Amino acid sequence: MPIQDYFDLKLFMEASITLVVIMDPPGTVPVFLSLVGRKPFAARARAARQAVLVSFLVVSLFAVAGQAILAYLGIGIPALQGAGGLLLLLIALELLTGRSSAEPEAAEDVNVALVPLGTPLLAGPGAIAATIVFVRQAEGHTGAYIALGLAIVTVHLVLFLCMRYSGVIIRLIKEGGITLLAKIAGLLLAAIAVELVADSVRGFVAGS
Repeated sequence: MPIQDYFDLKLFMEASITLVVIMDPPGTVPVFLSLVGRKPFAARARAARQAVLVSFLVVSLFAVAGQAILAYLGIGIPALQGAGGLLLLLIALELLTGRSSAEPEAAEDVNVALVPLGTPLLAGPGAIAATIVFVRQAEGHTGAYIALGLAIVTVHLVLFLCMRYSGVIIRLIKEGGITLLAKIAGLLLAAIAVELVADSVRGFVAGS
């Protein structure tokens, strides 16, 4: 029996590389630090676990039932891109204006785990769309499904390690550096948001 019936190495590599590029583990560190850099180590570790778990659950859900969910709700990828872009833009404005620092600490912990880290920054429209595409490529082959599942797990492990050990950066940049990172992260998130909205508009235009 061919090895691909047990494990599709090519699909594993393609999916892993694609998801790493889209989800950008090193790029999540500035955003993560800007949101939880001033918190104790235990709180940062908990936020990292929660964010990665939320992202993993969302991506896995769309891997299993993404096509059916979108078809049932009548939602296309451009709509996901537009919604994700607008949500990221709101978070970016909070980082740039400093308004998020005035929120209660408990609410901030929840927001870090769910929004924007878990979704839409990690499990965003790009990652969801790529996952659905790879599921289509699997075409019912067990080895391909195993490879895709392992790729999703691997990428989320890398994401967790990047955020979990971001404390090394905190010791180097101190309080002033965290404030600077918040502004830079806000600017980057705003750019990502604008790009998502632009992709959404192009998707609607192309589909019309």
